[in-house]
Amino acid sequence: MSGHRFERVTGRRALTQFLAFTDRLYADEPRFVPTPRQQIRRWWGEGVPMYVLRDATGAVVGRTTLHTDADLDAKVGRRCQLFGLTEFTAPAGPALFDAIDAHAAADRELLFGPVALLPNQAGGVITDGYADRGFVDSAWNPPRYPAAYEAYGFARRFVSDTWICPVPPPVGPAPALGAQPDGARLELHRGNVRRLDEQLDLLRGMLNDSFAQLGYYTPISAAQLRRQTDGLAYLLDESLLLYLTRDGRPVAFVLCVPDISEFLVRVRGDLNPVNQVRLLATRRRHRREAVLIIKGVRPEFQGRGYQRLLAAHLHRNLHAGGYTTLRSTYVGRDNPASAAPYRRLGGRPLHGYTFYAKER
Repeated sequence: MSGHRFERVTGRRALTQFLAFTDRLYADEPRFVPTPRQQIRRWWGEGVPMYVLRDATGAVVGRTTLHTDADLDAKVGRRCQLFGLTEFTAPAGPALFDAIDAHAAADRELLFGPVALLPNQAGGVITDGYADRGFVDSAWNPPRYPAAYEAYGFARRFVSDTWICPVPPPVGPAPALGAQPDGARLELHRGNVRRLDEQLDLLRGMLNDSFAQLGYYTPISAAQLRRQTDGLAYLLDESLLLYLTRDGRPVAFVLCVPDISEFLVRVRGDLNPVNQVRLLATRRRHRREAVLIIKGVRPEFQGRGYQRLLAAHLHRNLHAGGYTTLRSTYVGRDNPASAAPYRRLGGRPLHGYTFYAKER
């Protein structure tokens, strides 16, 4: 790491430099969608260790976080040094990876990332599809990123794809609800801003049950969900949050949000109060494209067509709302059932997607 300094962000001036680094790195790159600055500031205020890499002149040429999570350690059976929000200039990759390794705690067995702050929240690296822009809750990076990771000895983990689908006119009637052949009663519910906290808690229970078997997933607490969905109420299109109950018990859900990626690019990720008002005032402009954030079915009810039923109703609501395009956050290539609804819509994989791990 000759000629470089790796420094923890300990003051607001350094935090401003941490935030501004992607403005410079991606100054002429509209495909990169920044993480909202308010979220990064909140993580910093909560004590998430953030670092910048400086060259011999003192200029920032890389950044990252270095953090750990006991739940993920237990899930993967290894003591992981996590890193995230990781960006670097072309020459600085090896020096940044050297610094991450050198500053990892001695008892950490595995470097794993980039995650922000966990793989079930955000992070990752795209490995193809570079011509297509990124979007909220997903990654975009140039081709040199996977090349740099792999040249350094990182291996791909949880290989996935994001998806993009058209929203054609629905064909035929909506799938039936009500009384089912087994006597159970299915009911469809939609989002309600006034009941959003209550509905998000229902979704959290289904989400934790649905994803428990996935190798990267750790349960989301109520506090984590509140942080991840901060501001959702003023952005939510109620028709794109759907869930099913079976005899009153929530069993399956899907959550989409309007895609505000182009707005985030314009404001460089700064959702300050003025920009939040601007976003609220122009929210109808952001209802042409949507992002499917998460969906799931409780394990004991999987294989009954509930997700397919939800997908059909979501399709109708997207079309009725004037949406023309649906994107989806990453779906594991070992989980073809989750990709099937996108194929039925005529969708295609958008970005190859991966996390990286390296033994120490």
